[in-house]
Amino acid sequence: MAKRSGGNIRSNYGLLILFGLSLALMNLSFYMAVERIPLGIAVTVEFIGPLGVAIVNSRRLIDVLWVLLAAIGIILLAPVGGLKLDLVGVALALVAGSFWAAYILFSAKVGQVFPGGRGLALAMAVAAIVLLPMGVLAGGSALLKPNVLLMGFGVAMLSSAVPYSLELEALRFLPVRVFGVLMSLEPVAAALMGFIVLGETLNLRAIMAILLVSVAAAGASRFATRD
Repeated sequence: MAKRSGGNIRSNYGLLILFGLSLALMNLSFYMAVERIPLGIAVTVEFIGPLGVAIVNSRRLIDVLWVLLAAIGIILLAPVGGLKLDLVGVALALVAGSFWAAYILFSAKVGQVFPGGRGLALAMAVAAIVLLPMGVLAGGSALLKPNVLLMGFGVAMLSSAVPYSLELEALRFLPVRVFGVLMSLEPVAAALMGFIVLGETLNLRAIMAILLVSVAAAGASRFATRD
């Protein structure tokens, strides 16, 4: 069994590397985005990635409604008419969304090849190797401080290892449509946490944009085809 598992890993190196790269670049671009724009808005813009995957996998006329709702939400986030957003931050959130879409597609393929959470664990190892040089360049010797190492470990566990593992486990028990609807609450939850923890406030226009994108994501997931 161990020999077969080792051969399985060797024959799927390329898939694992692509999965790890999508995970690394998704997180990197997202954290760079939240340095420039509020957390709730960053997650909303990033959510265009999985929303696009859900819409592409559906073939119903009602999908036009979800596209329109999402489009209106993104337009409302345009930095005009009193809403000021860092365009670089918005662009980084869009990049994160595109890698989130790639992450979803690769995770489906990896899940078919590697049982349990083995594929995710290997992908995280790849992502750590990819991001390590960037962290060293940015942090230098400060990365060796015990408090920084402890904080980094906590962020890694709470932002990646634990939630992604729980997502994989949830998909074992929940229909994909239900899972997608629950995931669509992420922009709202992010905006709420940004307000409670970070003290970030959003105007009515930004709140409406977050709600529209969340409704679009929930609808696209709920009415997606079985395929």
